[in-house]
Amino acid sequence: MDDQSPGMRLVHLLRAVTVEFELLGAEFAARHGLHPTDVRALIHLLDAARAGTRATPGWLGEQLRLNSAGTTALVDRLERLGLVRRSRDTADRRRVLLEVEEKAVKLGWTFFGPVIGEVVAAAEGFEAGELETVRRFLTAVLESAGRARSV
Repeated sequence: MDDQSPGMRLVHLLRAVTVEFELLGAEFAARHGLHPTDVRALIHLLDAARAGTRATPGWLGEQLRLNSAGTTALVDRLERLGLVRRSRDTADRRRVLLEVEEKAVKLGWTFFGPVIGEVVAAAEGFEAGELETVRRFLTAVLESAGRARSV
């Protein structure tokens, strides 16, 4: 494969972006006494809330590829730190739902807010059609990564 083809140049750029965000996540985790998996769990829970998905411990374990014991330990740890709350589903009292506490949201915005602001500002330098192309491309990349993970 031609390492300098337009597609491969994008692959290398995506890898660099991924590494930078992974390093930011690791720095955030280290500063706040968290494990990188804790940060990924919080991100999944925030994304679930934004999408209207009712997150359960089982759902979170699937997202993180953790077994039941590992998921329980993770949720216990996040709950102890005041970052996540367990609650009973009002429709099915046997089901436990997970929600991110405001403390976690504030902590995340304090750390990630500046970079999010810079990304939003960078996006404002593009036309709506260009941003739609980027969104379609990133969605296709995300779907490709998801397929690779399920192999």
